[in-house]
Amino acid sequence: MPRLRREPKKPRERKPPRKLIHRLVENDLIRRVSYPEYTRRVRQVYDGPQGAMLAAFSLLSLHTPLGDRLLRTRQFDLRGAKSILDVGSGAGQILRRLVKYADADAAITGIDISHRMLRRARRRVRPGPEFVTADLTRLPFADDSFDCVTCGYVLEHLPDARAGLAELARVMAPGAKMLLLTTEDNFPGACTSRVWRCRTYNRQELLRTSEELGLVWMKELWYTRMHRALRAGGICVQIEKAGKK
Repeated sequence: MPRLRREPKKPRERKPPRKLIHRLVENDLIRRVSYPEYTRRVRQVYDGPQGAMLAAFSLLSLHTPLGDRLLRTRQFDLRGAKSILDVGSGAGQILRRLVKYADADAAITGIDISHRMLRRARRRVRPGPEFVTADLTRLPFADDSFDCVTCGYVLEHLPDARAGLAELARVMAPGAKMLLLTTEDNFPGACTSRVWRCRTYNRQELLRTSEELGLVWMKELWYTRMHRALRAGGICVQIEKAGKK
């Protein structure tokens, strides 16, 4: 009898290995406890002294002035956006720049899971934005509510990026754009994880997840040429929701 021909097995997709030093440095709290418990502990971090010093940390690390330049030079262009959502407003680091560089008639909303962080943002960003206490995985907004979103260093506080990205895709109108910044799985990212109890993301895995949800990476952004050359500064991308406005 002729032998049956077996179909070759498809190779399993392997996750990119993380270097041992990264695994040792990176905080693994998010993998050890339930999401509600993790959220409670992260809220404690941001409600406490670290949260109070967040604005100063952002200034010292140059994230504030370099982030300002991304918007000031229109690398991420806010012009024309009429409804803007800032996710994880924190102490208002990005929110202040949205008020400064967005069109005068743009409606801006800032959300954060921490009541105290929103109070700090209110003190630093006046007047203009609406403030809402909310969890990224359960946004209290209707579908297609925003034509522009900024999400700065928030996604890394989710065990799985898909839950947050799917919710962002839901509230973004077709054709809306998003500035996404998140912590990358390299040594600087691992150090950030240790300080803020967050996880890190692999760039290619995050790209695939985004595209599966209809969120297209239009371009990667870098704070400076040196950041580009060294692949430093974390993941910073402009994303667009598929579909026409």
